[in-house]
Amino acid sequence: MSNPIKIQLPDGSIREVAPGTTPLDIANSISPRLAAVVVVARIKPLAATTANPTEAALEQSEEAMYSSHAPAAERVVDLTTPLTEDVTLELLKETDPAALRVVRHSAAHVMATAILELFPETKLGHGPATDNGFFYDVYREVPFTESDLALIEARMAEVVARDEPFVRVEEPRAKALTDYSAQGEFMKVHFIERFTKEGEEVSLYKNGNFTDFCRGPHVPSTSRVKAFKLTSLAGAYWLGDENNKQLQRLYGTAFFNTRDLDAHFKHLEEIKARDHRTLGKQLDLFSIQEVAGAGLIFWHPKGGLIRKAMEDWMREECIRRGYHMVFTPHIMRRELWKISGHEDVYSENMYPAMTLDDAEYRLKPMNCPGHILIYKSTPKSYRDLPQRYAELGNVYRYERSGTMHGLLRVRGFTQDDAHIFCTRDQIDSEIEACLDFAEAVLHTFGFKEYRVELSTHQPGNPDFIGTPEEWAQAEGALHGVLTRRGLSFQTFPGEAAFYGPKIDVKLVDVLGRLWQLSTVQFDFKLPQRFELEYTGEDGLKHQPVMVHRALFGSVERFFGVLIEHYAGAFPMWLAPVQIGLVPISNEKHLDYANEVKAKLEAAGLRVELDASNSKMQGKIRDFGLQKIPFILIMGDKEAATNSVSVRVRAKGDEGSVSLDDFITRAKTLVSEHAMQL
Repeated sequence: MSNPIKIQLPDGSIREVAPGTTPLDIANSISPRLAAVVVVARIKPLAATTANPTEAALEQSEEAMYSSHAPAAERVVDLTTPLTEDVTLELLKETDPAALRVVRHSAAHVMATAILELFPETKLGHGPATDNGFFYDVYREVPFTESDLALIEARMAEVVARDEPFVRVEEPRAKALTDYSAQGEFMKVHFIERFTKEGEEVSLYKNGNFTDFCRGPHVPSTSRVKAFKLTSLAGAYWLGDENNKQLQRLYGTAFFNTRDLDAHFKHLEEIKARDHRTLGKQLDLFSIQEVAGAGLIFWHPKGGLIRKAMEDWMREECIRRGYHMVFTPHIMRRELWKISGHEDVYSENMYPAMTLDDAEYRLKPMNCPGHILIYKSTPKSYRDLPQRYAELGNVYRYERSGTMHGLLRVRGFTQDDAHIFCTRDQIDSEIEACLDFAEAVLHTFGFKEYRVELSTHQPGNPDFIGTPEEWAQAEGALHGVLTRRGLSFQTFPGEAAFYGPKIDVKLVDVLGRLWQLSTVQFDFKLPQRFELEYTGEDGLKHQPVMVHRALFGSVERFFGVLIEHYAGAFPMWLAPVQIGLVPISNEKHLDYANEVKAKLEAAGLRVELDASNSKMQGKIRDFGLQKIPFILIMGDKEAATNSVSVRVRAKGDEGSVSLDDFITRAKTLVSEHAMQL
């Protein structure tokens, strides 16, 4: 008889069970009621540890979807998986995020089942879970239509009602290849050849008459896919190659109950109502002109006023924090980008070289080489360090046509870039100051929550320039600052910039969405490549180190996030028009309205007077649609008492107050960068 294996439960208790015991067996031994509600299990070898177990379980690479070999550390498995070694075991209920991804992946299989029952000529690609749902790539000579989605969704409901168990089976790789080849399943053949090795077993999942090549895991049966909705269709080329077959991607989402499903679509409606592209047009803030080109932003007068407020604050804050404001050219010689390394590792994101009289030039994708040249233009002593150069500089990056998205992904943008040249002894304090600055940006612009990520290099990857010792020192510096500040952060190996590790600060907006904006990046290499130096206290030449940092990230992207965060109803200090003026009667009250306008503008406030012949209520409605913070109404009483009747955005009428008192209130809201009126 085999020796028992040890199973450690979350409470620390250990059970000894026979090899081959399943998580479901253990759940039943604890409580049949528990066994009825658990979805999947999370296991890892008893001696293993992971830095971030929950996140590790959520991440599934394409390879992990198909490989029959489990990862070495933690993994999520079916409840019927035989346990063969000592492990820690968590039984996951519907409330666990990992369980939600599993039900979505299972929903993709339910959808594939329905598709083949209705359209058996269809060939299947793959169907993973995503952050918001699931999709399945398929090939069919006759494209699917929106009406087909309704048919597929109805058949999915039948598959769910049949309560078909998801059963994992393994078979020889050669047999799977033979069977799928005979069926013309060219995508399945590709995945098996790519993600499995000769001689090994491959895993298949069956429910009813449907079989799919898949690693899993899955929920116990189709009946656990309780709440789902198909959402859209999209086209894609097989393997991203336009010379290959045109595939279709069917999107959907799934939850464990209709309450969460309904909440999800309500959330999507809120996102749609806040779409910066729609609001940008409604409020006349910006546009993208087809005749000029995709991904290029035209700032309209009202958007330009908000941009000015953003940039003025940033420049003033930079100067207050010891930065020098600099400006660098939009194009520079190609040779410069070869020295920096961008020509080798970033060329595909740069625009083609232009041949001018004396050399080839490229549009700049980044500001750093220009700042380096400013540093290098005069000798530096240790007494001059740190040197902090900041620029709101226009940069240009080639984005593929399918990736651009309003203000959030563009080809030309303004980067609030800064580069700090310092000694090694100054590294920690400079990085910490950058994080202070990043937090100030978030607070000032009304974001209360953020996440921090540390991106490190991947040893052995030639795209990351520098020695292992340099990377260790750079990553240690960033890690140390985050730890000393007591910041919770997640580490992402292999996600560093090619020249150094980085800290990314991702803000969380009012809808709970993450936005990548602020970044602090460490760099040993560019000072070496450009042979930068300073004279040390010992009289010898030393090489400075360099910190890259951007806080808005780009002015365009940050503006897009602001639009969606506030749904276009900007705080007073950012609003392009802060006060709308409505005379009740042009004949009687227009002169007084002009006096009020002059006094408000003299106080530095942005004002718009509606002197049209429209009715008062129409003027108030129009100002309300523009989301103006204050509307001031003026009639006989106000003119006689030097007062205004105040209407506040989203609150309504407040009654009459003296004009002087209102001006004091408005100026305070602006000067304090107040979020609330």
